[in-house]
Amino acid sequence: MSIRTHDRRPTRRDPGPMTAPVPQRTTSAYFLQAVASFGFALVALALGIAYLPVSAWMRAFLAVGLLYVVTSAFTLAKVVRDRQEEGALTSRVDQARLEKLISEHDPYRVEGI
Repeated sequence: MSIRTHDRRPTRRDPGPMTAPVPQRTTSAYFLQAVASFGFALVALALGIAYLPVSAWMRAFLAVGLLYVVTSAFTLAKVVRDRQEEGALTSRVDQARLEKLISEHDPYRVEGI
């Protein structure tokens, strides 16, 4: 069997691996659990700060600290996600270039004939 009979080149009906959708990595149950856990932790900490037996200034300081931690966590999560997506996109582009190079290479081609 020659390698040419098994050459897997994209056709019009099969545009190749670059058009395949990226699979979803998390389920809706996991997403719901994460949202519920975050909401519960935020409400519990806010109630703990509200009913803390200290002066109003200390409670306000802790509340501002809580808001700062929450917004910082969201920012950090976004930055990590963006870096991961950028790396995945770069990897897919490099993979497409390599696949194109391999598909165009014919080891049985004789130059000058």
